[in-house]
Amino acid sequence: MPQEHITLSTGDGDCPTSVFTPTGGTGPWPATILFMDGLGIRPALLEMGQQLADAGFVVLLPDLFYRAGPYAPLDPMALFASGDFRKALGDLPSSTDNRRASQDTTAFLDYLDSRDDVAGSKVGTTGYCMGGGISLTVAGAYPERIAAAASFHGGLLATDSELSPHLLVPDIRGRVYIGAADNDRSYTPAMAAQLCEALMAASVDHCHELYAGAAHGWTMTDFPIYDATAAQRHWRRLIALFEETLR
Repeated sequence: MPQEHITLSTGDGDCPTSVFTPTGGTGPWPATILFMDGLGIRPALLEMGQQLADAGFVVLLPDLFYRAGPYAPLDPMALFASGDFRKALGDLPSSTDNRRASQDTTAFLDYLDSRDDVAGSKVGTTGYCMGGGISLTVAGAYPERIAAAASFHGGLLATDSELSPHLLVPDIRGRVYIGAADNDRSYTPAMAAQLCEALMAASVDHCHELYAGAAHGWTMTDFPIYDATAAQRHWRRLIALFEETLR
């Protein structure tokens, strides 16, 4: 079936996970992991998982907020309209980070290895908002497994934190794609320059593009700032990246 809902055991508990396969066909297909944004699992992300799968991939979408316990799907429109969406999110964002999500990825990769419909051992990752930093962190933590890593409107990709993704750039062996939002306070031009400098110094095959006029979160259909044109560009870039590195 195109969509499954399973539970994967990690070192910190049980992680609800959605798995998507192409509609029709029997595979095998290359595997990818979709790392969610900071508003958690909801219908818009499930639709993204299936859209990526229908391009010819097995897609794993883990709920990285599992440490905080069960929660109802959030409505981004209502959260943004409230004027204090961070308060509404409560403890969810603090229940994970780049390091913990990277540690969880051992379970995700083991699961993909167990599936008969997965082709090869190389995996692609993509992430949105907080998931962008996780995608890059995972690429550095599992260099022999991650053939390509993408970040779209990812925030805090180069900071003074010991968890900053740019610190792992020297360990990345796969290709990297960065899709940056315009006027994004979570990913400033200074951060972009620092990340690009690290990628070039490490000779990582990468592409860094600015989506001019697109705001942070432009790929999310349930966000008030969703940009359909920029979102389609994102899909073209992402699918091309995975086609070129995983086929």
